[in-house]
Amino acid sequence: MVLNDLYAFAEQHDIDVDCMKLKTMQCVTLSLDGSNCIIIDPFQLKSSIDEMVKLAHEIGHCVTGSFYNEYSPLDIRAKHEHRADKWAIKKLIPEDELKNALAFCINRYELSEHFGVSEDFMQKALDLYLQ
Repeated sequence: MVLNDLYAFAEQHDIDVDCMKLKTMQCVTLSLDGSNCIIIDPFQLKSSIDEMVKLAHEIGHCVTGSFYNEYSPLDIRAKHEHRADKWAIKKLIPEDELKNALAFCINRYELSEHFGVSEDFMQKALDLYLQ
């Protein structure tokens, strides 16, 4: 999967993706009255790989409906973040493709290069699939 595929996915699913300068975050997802919007600060992104991982994660919030209310003491943020990560992992690193890649990639660095994701994201994928 390439970055343009994620932007196309967002467009096909009526998820607006806009660029804007943010003060404290690199990206944020908002949901209001059934409409979802992702805002990305391109000046805070390290690379296109960073953009792809973050965009997939934010799309994961939209697709899974994993939004949390920071003012609710009963809402568990980690649960929503895990759901968004899980969706992003399955989209960017399908399990069967990971199994095939393990035949010729010998470490996390090679796997992350093969899939075009960060090493940290690859580790999350390995943790998810190898539980």
